[in-house]
Amino acid sequence: MSIVDTVKETAQGLVQGAMSKLVPLAPDSWVPGGVPDPLIRQQHGLIGTSVSRLDGPLKVRGAATFAAEFPLEGMVYAALAYATIPRGRIAAIDTAAAEAAPGVVAVMTHLNAPRMNPPAVFGSSPTAAGPADLPVMQDDRVHWNGQPIAVVLAETQEQADHAKSLIVASHAAEPSTTSLAAAKAEGPQQGLFMGQPLLNQIGDADAMLAAAPHKVDHVYRTPRHNHNAIEPHAATIAWVGDELVVHDATQLVTAEAQTIADVFDLKAAQVRVTSPFVGGGFGGKCLWDHQILGAAAAKLAGRPVRIALSREGVYRVVGGRTLTEQRVAIGADADGRFKALVHTGIAAMTPHNNMPEPFILGTRGGYAADSFKLSVETVTMNMLANTFMRAPGEAVGTFALESAIDELAVELDMDPIALRIRNEPDKDPTTGLPFSSRHIVEAWRSGAERFGWNDRTAEPGTRRDGEWLIGMGCATGTYPYYRMPGAAARITLRRDGHALVEIAAHEMGMGTSTTTAMVAADRLGLPLERVSVGYGDSIIPGAILAGGSQQTAAIGAAVIAAHHALVAELLKLAGNDSPLAGLSLDEVGSEDGGLAKLDDPLRRESYVSILDRAQRESVVVSEEASQPLELMHWSMHSHSALFCEVRVNAVTGETRVSRFLGAFDCGRILNPKTARSQFRGGIVMGLGMALMEETQFDERNGRIMNPSLAEYQVPVHLDVPEIDVIWTDIADPHTPMGAHGVGEIGITGVAAAVANAIYNATGKRVRDLPITLDKVLI
Repeated sequence: MSIVDTVKETAQGLVQGAMSKLVPLAPDSWVPGGVPDPLIRQQHGLIGTSVSRLDGPLKVRGAATFAAEFPLEGMVYAALAYATIPRGRIAAIDTAAAEAAPGVVAVMTHLNAPRMNPPAVFGSSPTAAGPADLPVMQDDRVHWNGQPIAVVLAETQEQADHAKSLIVASHAAEPSTTSLAAAKAEGPQQGLFMGQPLLNQIGDADAMLAAAPHKVDHVYRTPRHNHNAIEPHAATIAWVGDELVVHDATQLVTAEAQTIADVFDLKAAQVRVTSPFVGGGFGGKCLWDHQILGAAAAKLAGRPVRIALSREGVYRVVGGRTLTEQRVAIGADADGRFKALVHTGIAAMTPHNNMPEPFILGTRGGYAADSFKLSVETVTMNMLANTFMRAPGEAVGTFALESAIDELAVELDMDPIALRIRNEPDKDPTTGLPFSSRHIVEAWRSGAERFGWNDRTAEPGTRRDGEWLIGMGCATGTYPYYRMPGAAARITLRRDGHALVEIAAHEMGMGTSTTTAMVAADRLGLPLERVSVGYGDSIIPGAILAGGSQQTAAIGAAVIAAHHALVAELLKLAGNDSPLAGLSLDEVGSEDGGLAKLDDPLRRESYVSILDRAQRESVVVSEEASQPLELMHWSMHSHSALFCEVRVNAVTGETRVSRFLGAFDCGRILNPKTARSQFRGGIVMGLGMALMEETQFDERNGRIMNPSLAEYQVPVHLDVPEIDVIWTDIADPHTPMGAHGVGEIGITGVAAAVANAIYNATGKRVRDLPITLDKVLI
C-alpha cells in the first residue's frame, strides 16, 4: 500500500478506536436497535414464511441477463495475455502477428493504453474498490505471475483467443519473494484489518498456559483457495459520449462506479455500473483489473467491449484466500475451564493491498478464558493480491481453534460439546460488551439430540462397517453481525397502491431481491404482489456491499429510514380532512395498504385515498440508514453448532462424509426457504475446504499451477451427503427485523467438524488442510 493509503487507514482506525470507547457508554435508546424493530413483534405477515425466489422463473427461462449477455451494437470481444514472472518488467512485446490475425480490431498493451490513474485500493476510503494500489497497464512493470500484459479485441471470442496466442513477450525478471519461508525470513509485521490491529492481549497468557494442569499446543495450516463461482467474471462495457456504462458481475456497484470514475478522471455520475444478476460472488466479484482494462480497450477502439475471463483467467486476475500458519494453545484446569487461550500465527499477502486472513476474529468472542493472546502477523510475497472469500478469517481460524478444542477434550477425557458449553461466556470475552443475542447452547442441545450425538463412542477407531471406519465430530461456528454505513433506500408509492423500493444492493443467487420485497411489503403493509424491487444499479442512491453477511441488515435499516420519511410525507399530504389529521409520526404505522393510528386502528386512511385527495400520481422519498453504532454497543454474532459423521476406508484412506447437521443461532430467519439453501451451500463449501480445495502455488516462480476445475477440486453431488439444517429462530431485539446474516456462518467451523470426525474414526489427527487420503494413511 502507498504511504497515503496507510495514513488514511491509520486515521480511520484511530477514529474507530475513539468511537468504540464512547458508544458503549450511551443509553440503549440512543443507539440504533435500542428500540426493537416493530416487525419483530409482528405475528402475521410475510417475514418468517417460505417464499420462492422472485427471480427464479427468469433464471429457469433463461430470461435473466447476466453481465456477459448484454447485446450491444458493434461489440467486440476481449482476450487477455498474462505475464509469466512474479516480478520484473516486460523487456519486449511483439503484437504484430496478433494484429494481423483474422477479425482482430486492436491490441492494447502498456505502449498504447489510454492514460489512467491507479485505482483507489479497497479500504482507503468508503468508496474505494481497487484490488491493489497498482496502475493498470500503464508501464512495463510486472508485479505477479499472471498479471495482464495485453488485451486483444476481435469480432468474435474465438478470434480474440487465437490472436492472443500469437503474442510474443519476453520478461526481465527481478528478485522476488515467492516462498513462505523466504517471506518469513524477511520478517513479519503486525496485521491490520479494517484499520484495526489484529491483536488482543488480556492477562499473561503465556504464564497461565505454562501453569495450567491440562494443555494443548499445536500448529495448524491452511492453504490458498481460489474463487470458483459458477459464472466466471465478465463485463460488457460501452462509452456513450463521455459517459461510461459497465454491465458487470459485481458485489459493489456504487463503489465500483466511483473508483472507475477516478481512474478515468470522470465525475461519479458519468459512470453507471449495473449488475442485475450475479452467478455467485463469495467475496470475489468485486473490482479487478479486467473491468478497467475493458473500459480502456473500449475507449481505444471506439466500440463496446465484452470481456469475459476464462476459468484460467479467473485464477490469474482474481484473488482468493491466502495461506495461514496458526498456533493454538489452550490451558485448562481439571474441570475444563480455560485458563489461557493463545491463537497466533502468520498470513501471507501482497505488498500492494492489505487483505490479511484475520483468523483470530472468531476466537475473540467465542469462549471465556482467564487470559488471551491473539495475534495475526503478515508477511508479503510477490503474488496476486488476495481478497475476501466466504467468512474471511473465521473459516480458517475456526479450523484451528475448534480442532484444538477437540484435542483438549481428548486430553481431559471430556465430551467435546460439554467442554464448549462449560466455557460459554456471559459477555464478550475480549471487549466486555454485552451480547445482543446469544443462544448457541440451545443450538448445541437441539442439534445433539437430532443428530444422535449420544451414539458416538469416545474411543477412536472403535466403530466399523467392513473396511469403513466410522466417526463423529463437532465444532462451533461464529461470524460477526455487520452493518456497513452508506446504505440508502428510495421508495416510490404510486396512486394505484403499488410501491417500488430501490436499493443499490446485489442479487448473487441468495434471494436478496425476494427478502427485500418481503421486508418492504411487511413494512409498508402491502401484499407482496404490490411491491417491486429495483437493485444492482449505481444510479440508485446509497452504497451497499454484498459482503460480510451484512447486506440484508443494511437493506433493512435503509428501508426503515425511507419508510419513516414516507410516512412523514404522507401525513403532510393527508391534511386536515383525513382521519389521520393531527397525528404525529410516532403515533402512526403502516398496515393493510394505508396508515393507521397505532392504538386506534379505526383512525386510518389508505395510500390510494391520500394520493387521490392530494391529486398526486406518486410520492417519492429517499433516505439514508442510521450509522451502525449498534456494533460498538453490543457484541453481535451469528452462531452454529455443527455435527459431522464420516466414513474412512481403512485400506485406501478415502473419506466420505455420510451425515451432516447444522444447528444455527442467527436471530430471526426471514425466509426459511432461501436461508436453508444458504446454510447448506456454506456447508458444502466447507466440505470442499476440509477435504479437497487447495491452490497449488509454485514457490519457484509464483505461478498458480492448477488453474482449472479439472485440477482444482471442489465438491460435486456425489461428495455431498444429505445435509440437515435447523435453527433457533430467536429474534435479536437490537437488529433490523431481529435477523443476523446467514451467508457466511454456514462454512464457518465445517472443516474442524470434519477433521474431528476423522480423528474419532481413525485416531489420526490431521492439522493441515486439505485432509487428503495420504495424510490419513500416514
